[in-house]
Amino acid sequence: MRILQFLVFFSIVLTVYGLVNYYIFIRGLHTFPSGNSLRGWYIAGFWFIASAFILGRILERFYLSPVTDFFTWMGSFWLAAMLYLFLAVVFIDLLRVIDYFVPFLGQLKQLLMISKPYYLSIALASGVFLLVLGGHVNAILPRVKQLRLDFSKQLSSREQLRIAMVSDVHLGTIVGKRRISRIVDMINALKPDIILIAGDLVDEDLAPVIRRDLGATLTKLYAPLGVFGVTGNHEYIGGAPQAVDYLQKHGITMLSDTVVPLFDKVFLGGREDYESRRFAGKTRKKLSAFTQNLPEDRFLILMDHQPIAINEAKEAGTGLLLSGHTHDGQLWPLNYLTTAIFQNAYGLKQFGAMYSYVSNGVGSWGPPVRIGNRPEIVEITLHFSKD
Repeated sequence: MRILQFLVFFSIVLTVYGLVNYYIFIRGLHTFPSGNSLRGWYIAGFWFIASAFILGRILERFYLSPVTDFFTWMGSFWLAAMLYLFLAVVFIDLLRVIDYFVPFLGQLKQLLMISKPYYLSIALASGVFLLVLGGHVNAILPRVKQLRLDFSKQLSSREQLRIAMVSDVHLGTIVGKRRISRIVDMINALKPDIILIAGDLVDEDLAPVIRRDLGATLTKLYAPLGVFGVTGNHEYIGGAPQAVDYLQKHGITMLSDTVVPLFDKVFLGGREDYESRRFAGKTRKKLSAFTQNLPEDRFLILMDHQPIAINEAKEAGTGLLLSGHTHDGQLWPLNYLTTAIFQNAYGLKQFGAMYSYVSNGVGSWGPPVRIGNRPEIVEITLHFSKD
């Protein structure tokens, strides 16, 4: 059954991918007249780039090499370019529809001095290239976002707990040693009491992580109370048991529907990802099943990769719920889609007595590009009352 689900899912994805690319291609082709020397270059170049991501991801399943890396990188950038080219072509076609009823494009072309249609295609491609390039620079320069949360009850002799939290690193071919080294250095520079990784630390395929020995960099993470993580949907897509085993061997304590004491009445819980059933046939436990024996006056910090069980967490008496997954859309205007889907798609929100923080992630998935938001490492300081 799971194989059938995979086939259906990827058939839909490939169909949509193919149709979007064809739409962009055919609209661009119409700007190159027959006999123009650039027409052949456009046809060959477009389909070479458009097929690169799929080709690279397929090939790396069998053999990792600089060639597969090249195709994966090229195809990943194309995913971002494809989105903005698609939006631009749709916008232009809407203008053409308006022009049919209220002619104005002829005058606009004269005003912009567009003498040949393919000049517009070249200008549009150049603009998207610069946009994607800027988005890539943004994606590799994470910021530290600071939060302070005050709680009006005494939980321990400690006045505060300093947490460094990240999510959605997506280690693999695209997020490699240079980016993870920068992330680790930034986390350690905060000198947190505890480090929490809220899922999708690795991408679907573990092989590039092993080949580049990225786990060796993860072992440099340090906090007195430890480094903890939970699975995300991408660990499950690629094989959660192997990913969890690898991460635990490299210094990360993975929580699987479990709670561990931190100090006094403060506890840390971690849930299996919601997609565990879909990709592994494993139903995660109800939150109450592993929190019911905790003392009533405890403070529970809970990691759950996808922010889809907020109400369950609130009813279980969670004090702070930490999630990721959404990337805040990663590429504008996809953030409007994630906002429509999730109760909390990004940032800090309060649900009753519980705080929910959803990070937009510190890495990137697919294109190594972020437009409209900046990757983040979250420094959370919890202050407990001494009254």
